[in-house]
Amino acid sequence: MNDFLEELNESQRLAVECTEGPSLVIAGAGSGKTRVLTYRIAWLLSQGVSASNILALTFTNKAAREMKERIGRLVGEKYSRYLWMGTFHSVFSKILRQECARIGYSHNYAIYDSQDSKSLIKQIVKEMELDEKQYKPNMLAARISMAKNNLVSPQDYAANRAYTEEDKRARLYRMSDIYFVYNKRLKSANAMDFDDLLLNMHQMLVQNEDLREKYSSIFRYILVDEYQDTNYCQARIVSLLASPGNNICVVGDDAQSIYSFRGANIDNILMFSRMFAGTRLFKLERNYRSTQNIVEAANSLIKKNRSQIQKNVYSDKERGERLQLSVHENDRHEGEYIAKTIKQKAKGPGSAAYNDFAVLYRTNAQSRVIEDELRKLSIPYRIYGSVSFYQRKEIKDAIAYFRLIVNASDDEALLRVINFPARGIGDTTMRRVLDCAHRQDVPAFAVVRNPAGYGLESAAAAQKRLTGFAQLIESFIQDTLATDAYVFAQKVLKQTGVLTAALTDTTQEGQDRYVNLQELLGSIHEFVEQRMEQGEEAHITDFLQEVSLLTDQDEHLNDDSPRVSLMTVHTAKGLEFPTVFIAGMEEQLFPSAFAESEREVEEERRLFYVAITRAEREVYITYARQRFRNGQIVFSSPSRFLNDIDSKYISQSPAAPRPSAFTPSWMQDEWRSVPTTRTTTEKTTQPSRLTKTTGIQIKTDRAAFDSGFRAGSRVRHGTFGEGTVKESFIENGNEKIVIKFDKVGEKTLLLKFARLERLG
Repeated sequence: MNDFLEELNESQRLAVECTEGPSLVIAGAGSGKTRVLTYRIAWLLSQGVSASNILALTFTNKAAREMKERIGRLVGEKYSRYLWMGTFHSVFSKILRQECARIGYSHNYAIYDSQDSKSLIKQIVKEMELDEKQYKPNMLAARISMAKNNLVSPQDYAANRAYTEEDKRARLYRMSDIYFVYNKRLKSANAMDFDDLLLNMHQMLVQNEDLREKYSSIFRYILVDEYQDTNYCQARIVSLLASPGNNICVVGDDAQSIYSFRGANIDNILMFSRMFAGTRLFKLERNYRSTQNIVEAANSLIKKNRSQIQKNVYSDKERGERLQLSVHENDRHEGEYIAKTIKQKAKGPGSAAYNDFAVLYRTNAQSRVIEDELRKLSIPYRIYGSVSFYQRKEIKDAIAYFRLIVNASDDEALLRVINFPARGIGDTTMRRVLDCAHRQDVPAFAVVRNPAGYGLESAAAAQKRLTGFAQLIESFIQDTLATDAYVFAQKVLKQTGVLTAALTDTTQEGQDRYVNLQELLGSIHEFVEQRMEQGEEAHITDFLQEVSLLTDQDEHLNDDSPRVSLMTVHTAKGLEFPTVFIAGMEEQLFPSAFAESEREVEEERRLFYVAITRAEREVYITYARQRFRNGQIVFSSPSRFLNDIDSKYISQSPAAPRPSAFTPSWMQDEWRSVPTTRTTTEKTTQPSRLTKTTGIQIKTDRAAFDSGFRAGSRVRHGTFGEGTVKESFIENGNEKIVIKFDKVGEKTLLLKFARLERLG
């Protein structure tokens, strides 16, 4: 039965067979970490250890199921069936069911998920008569969760000056009171939230020595996966259960510790040997996934971190291609390059399939441009860990405002935004509005505009809020054609409070929403520029028409077909792909602008390390000279991390921007020699031939003047090709020309941007 050990390399086998005392297994990327955990448990079972005496803790239920199945195949299901194996939360909830009377709960306690917790917090905020815009459930829940993960009770929280000072800066003066009431309500409801499953387990073990001894004797062997991702509370529970025998084995990689925003504490793995005297250290250094160039490039990067456990990861695979670094004028060109490269590699017989490619980025908002470019080339893709850009809630909310302003009869858009941000217009009021509208066969907005006139049965205060909302929407209507889509969208998102609502939410989710809304504005800004360059209209109605086609395309994709994978680097951890693109390697983006301390920058560097080591054969790294961020075009510098990779592992693009403070030294000379060239997106500095002085026939208040482009004239457009002029006129102060193009049909263009060539 022990023949399975022959499948292990020497380092793996040593880690598997050393079962007594504390063990720390540092598993480099692609080194077979899961195999070591699985085989170690199988080895224990084969040596006569009872399955009920083994506790294996993982971070996902999927990982636990897969490991259990593999163990069953190695030693037989009858041995693996009774293992204590699962996530921290699932295992500890089972123990709490049996023992929770010790801490004042009955065995049938409820478990509140995140939505239940936020709903309870929202109710408490309302009862305390606090400003719901300031005391947001997401933000409050995140603060409470962080406190519990650090074993901070409501009483300790209130007494901790650091916490209270931070709350003052965030203007959350009643935070400790909310935490206290929240915990009290949970206890009264005989309920625990997810964090309580850890906090109460710890409390129970600390307060009851007999219970701690009971479970320490049951769990003679403890194994923990992804130990670098454990928080303070999890590490303390494991320590309590492991003593006094300390037959504990933790497996992880400090170089892949990237979840501090979830409470993960890298010190748990860095300081493990200090916490457990006599720890034996095993290093799994052979990478089975990637080529030598990829592994050595990643090594040269991560060795720049000071806080780490030294190791030398290597690969016995082929040398492989160097990392490909390319520089682009803007994020649109970056996305276009990625899409075209994938298309080219997926062409012809024997070529790569679309699911061989992954595009990784630091923030979800970056997916928008990449999605657009993939769509243009009909490349199927899938968003992991999120949803397609235009399907995200905040984006759908913003677009619903635009839809409602353009078309006040759009009841679905009205229902989506009338109480977002919160205006005190509840579901009951809206049900009455809809009933009233249906009875009188009018759009719901008509009732909102004039509730008394339509006989709506509601309180005067509710009617006032409805009419106030209607006036807000009507104040934008005149701008739909008077301004371009970008100016219009900026005004709407600011004055409706949508941007402010996201900006004041300091949680990670709130920050992501704000960045996504800014990216939406960026997409509208780009849309306007492209349309104006082509001489076409660029109003919000035109943008809505285009974006509706994009979202409709999302809903008709074939789930079974191979697709390119798009995801953040955080989401990519644990996955692998033959070819990986890493987009947006720029200062203030990767590393994040929020990474200020050395500890935070080191985590960002580990994140880049994770991105590189997802690749089996090829890595493409891209960045842009400029991208639209936070409502404006930002000129970018290359990420400092590019300078951390040894130049012999990178092939650089010949076209590059001017050096910056973080420009890789090996690129400085080449950048100095690159001439400044004009790109197709830059505006020409030469005077345009197409000005009002050319005398085109334009209808303005029925008075015309001669321009030279007469009806029947033949012209050529840079995008639409050749066509025939039908007429010209002035509208809203803009000179417009109607042309019937030979290939694309009739279009109305803005003359000053059309750049027409006269053919005769």
